[in-house]
Amino acid sequence: MNSQAIEDYLKAIYKLQVRDSTVLTSVLASYLQVSPSAATGMIKKMAASNLVRHRPYQGVELTAPGEKIALEVIRHHRLVELYLTEALGVPWDKVHDEAEKWEHVLSEDLEDRIDAFLGYPKSDPHGAPIPDRDGKISDRDVCTLSELSTGDKAVIIEVCDEDAEILRYLGEAHLYPRTEVQVTSVTPFDELMTIRIDLGNYISSELVVGQKITTRILVKLLSLDKSPTA
Repeated sequence: MNSQAIEDYLKAIYKLQVRDSTVLTSVLASYLQVSPSAATGMIKKMAASNLVRHRPYQGVELTAPGEKIALEVIRHHRLVELYLTEALGVPWDKVHDEAEKWEHVLSEDLEDRIDAFLGYPKSDPHGAPIPDRDGKISDRDVCTLSELSTGDKAVIIEVCDEDAEILRYLGEAHLYPRTEVQVTSVTPFDELMTIRIDLGNYISSELVVGQKITTRILVKLLSLDKSPTA
């Protein structure tokens, strides 16, 4: 089996399992942009190697060995993204595709050197958690921006890194991790959300965003007794 293809499948299953504990073959195929038959064939091969558990018509889930490989690849990917941003100044909307190439070939020695150089970071440029050396990720109390209601205040924790165009838009709007936002209104039918963005120094801006944006931003609710964003 192609080891890079296996790693891509395992990483995809891990990410999809965050939403659903069992991943349907059709969902996995769509995510990886392959045919359902190709996905089924690869799943059967991985199941034979004890990397996944597969129940026909019920989906697939990672075994412990499969999850370990997935987390190692994710660790490589996110460390490389941060290294490219911090050390080389690569814009955050360009590092994902570059990291996709590096994640499969990064040696353990270089991985450790990058980790130390960056000061043992906990998250990548987009706020996604970086698994530690043992493959552990801390639990986070987060929800999507789309789940908030009028009046809710939150801090951005993570943004989806897989769409460069959306990342450029978010950057232009200053919707970075650690930015505070407040929902000022939500339209009742199309769920367009108006948010106030804290730009610092008592400066703020307002932006109207749809679900294509709000579902791609993870936030942590803030206490309502905190001073309102200016």
